[in-house]
This record gives sequence, structure tokens and C-alpha cells, in this order.
Amino acid sequence: MQVIATGLAHQFARRPPLFHDLNFTLLPRRVYALTGPSGSGKSTLLNILAGWLEPSAGRVVREGVNSVAWVFQNPHGVPARSVEDHVALPLLAQGLDHRAARADARLRLARVGLESLARAPYRELSGGEAQRLMLARGIARSPSLLLVDEPTAQLDVRTAESVNEVIAGVATEGTIIVVATHDPRTRDVCTDVIDLAARP
Repeated sequence: MQVIATGLAHQFARRPPLFHDLNFTLLPRRVYALTGPSGSGKSTLLNILAGWLEPSAGRVVREGVNSVAWVFQNPHGVPARSVEDHVALPLLAQGLDHRAARADARLRLARVGLESLARAPYRELSGGEAQRLMLARGIARSPSLLLVDEPTAQLDVRTAESVNEVIAGVATEGTIIVVATHDPRTRDVCTDVIDLAARP
């Protein structure tokens, strides 16, 4: 499984190019930091990688990519539902029975340091806890490609650090992970960097 970008470029009408001639290959078991200043095209490139937007030039080939999941900048959940519910639901949707889904959800919550909050309602989570929950839920969907958009943008330094620790450990054998970020600490926990700062 891989995502191959060749000669990738994008430009909105009557505006300067965001980037041009991007060439890279994304592989599982890696976490790619997509970096660059505001307006450099990070979110646009995520949309292109997901297949939601056609590039102005070049192409993206998705080999063996069957599903895409997003973790957005602002966490969202059902206030009264438990933390465990949020992770169990995509597992149930994949066909696991209720007991197996709950057990798997608890393992995934332990991986992001939220096992003690499994029964807490979503509305009681802090910003960092909610973002870690979104990462656990994203991985629970077993996507081929997981796109994470500015996960620490709304967090204070200490809370962002807890999210970065999770990002550093989420690489899995069957998932390609791309994290758009302006935070150098998030960039540093990723295994690879795609830097848009010098483009065009």
C-alpha cells in the first residue's frame, strides 16, 4: 500500500500557486508531518491526498488505499456519550460484536492514555483529551490513510505535548498517517517531513 504524488501542483483561480512540482511516496508505518506557514496549502494538499480535490497539475496514485479517515483541528463528539462509545462505534460498524468492540475500544484508549476516562461523558474531556480521543477513534476505523489537520493548534503547550506523544506512537502497519501542522514540536515527533515553506 502506498500513495504516490508526481509533479503535484495547485492554484486557485487568479491567485498565486500554493505549491508546484511536489513528488513524494507515502508508506504505512510512517507518520508524515506536512509543514509550512499559513496559506502554503497544507489543508489543500490533505484534500488532494484524500481525493476530495483535483490538483491543478500532476497526479496522486493511491495503491491499496481503500478508506480515508480525518482527525480535524476542532474535536467533535456527542456530549452525553461516553469516551468508550466514541471508539467502539466504528468497531461495531466494522462488524465486531458488542463485547469485542468494547474490549478493543478500551485497548485503544489505553494506547492514548485515556483508559481511566473510558466511562466519562465526552463533555467532561479537556481539549487535549478530546484530541487524543479523536486520534484513537481515527485509528479504530482501520483506515488506509489517516489525515490529521493541525491537532495542536488550539491547545496550550502542556496539553499539546500529550497529543504529540500520542502522534509519535500511532503509526500502524496498515495505515499511512499525514499530519498537517505549524507546530515544530509536532513536526519533530513525526518520522518524515513534507515542507511546503519553500514552494513555489
